[in-house]
Amino acid sequence: MSKKKLVLLIIFLPIIIIATYLIIKDEKEIVEIKEKNTQQKEEVFRSNIIENVNYNAKDVKGNEYIINASRGEIDLNNSDIIFLTNVEALIKLNNSEKINITSNFGKYNIVTYDTIFSKNVIISYLDNKINAEYSDFSIIRDSMIVTKDVIYTNIDNILKADVMEMDLTTKDIKIFMHTEDKKVNVKSSN
Repeated sequence: MSKKKLVLLIIFLPIIIIATYLIIKDEKEIVEIKEKNTQQKEEVFRSNIIENVNYNAKDVKGNEYIINASRGEIDLNNSDIIFLTNVEALIKLNNSEKINITSNFGKYNIVTYDTIFSKNVIISYLDNKINAEYSDFSIIRDSMIVTKDVIYTNIDNILKADVMEMDLTTKDIKIFMHTEDKKVNVKSSN
């Protein structure tokens, strides 16, 4: 090999090595950036949180359901279910008075309109008020079941019980305890 070729090889070989290194490094950085962007897009796509939730629906009987919440989280296993926070519901039953329900949390089925309210549940209907920790409102069952520290008040009475069940069509109410040895506590408000 001639001296001239050897000098050129010594000069260009480091340049080729450095250029190859920089090209490979840039390609690796580009791939990392693309992977990061893909992950961020997937995270956004997978997001199941909704702020300021509002559902307004009517069933075939003409009943109307308005559910508002400060936040909702769609169940990833069943997209018909949404978990709610700071819930306010207005239920307008056909040929009946409105029922207002508030609670800290809720579980709402957007297909059946069935709703579970939990933690600090307050139900208002005409001159009746019910405080409890749990309520299961079901159109399919045509009932509302209220449990856990139930306090039912109206103009004349204050009742404390374990369970209160209401037939949504007839408005008949059953109030009872879980065990027979305990009695419903009734106090006149007059």
